[in-house]
Amino acid sequence: MSVTTRPPRPSEADGREYHFVTDTEFDRMAGQGELLEWAQFAGNRYGTPRAPVMSRLAEGVPALLEIDLAGARQVRLAIPTALLIFLAPPSWDELVRRLTRRGTEPSDVISHRLAAARAEMAAGSEFDVTLVNTSVEDVCRQLVTLMLPSSGAPGAS
Repeated sequence: MSVTTRPPRPSEADGREYHFVTDTEFDRMAGQGELLEWAQFAGNRYGTPRAPVMSRLAEGVPALLEIDLAGARQVRLAIPTALLIFLAPPSWDELVRRLTRRGTEPSDVISHRLAAARAEMAAGSEFDVTLVNTSVEDVCRQLVTLMLPSSGAPGAS
């Protein structure tokens, strides 16, 4: 489970969506190499604790991380055999519609997210596989297939 310095939203609970930590605790974790990857986004930091991921991989169990481009690049350096999957929107217009429909962020945060999305889409070739997110069910099915040992995908084990 990811850690973040952002405060929980009203419907979120510590240990369910994220582990919510202070800036000081995040600094300590990053400084001691406890984070496999981390990035700053919209004024907050997000990271993936290293130990649980490495433990799963040592047991032969795949680990699925939901991370941004900077995080994916850090994971590629730390675990060169990782299978990096780019989740692309069906179209730019659909991405804009999805972000604005949620109504959870102010317009300046949405603008920042869209700018980040442009950079991420431009870096799609850095990933091993691209999946187009047409529906949650379809993408989940494709992800599970890629994580199976028999998928033959790079990095699958």
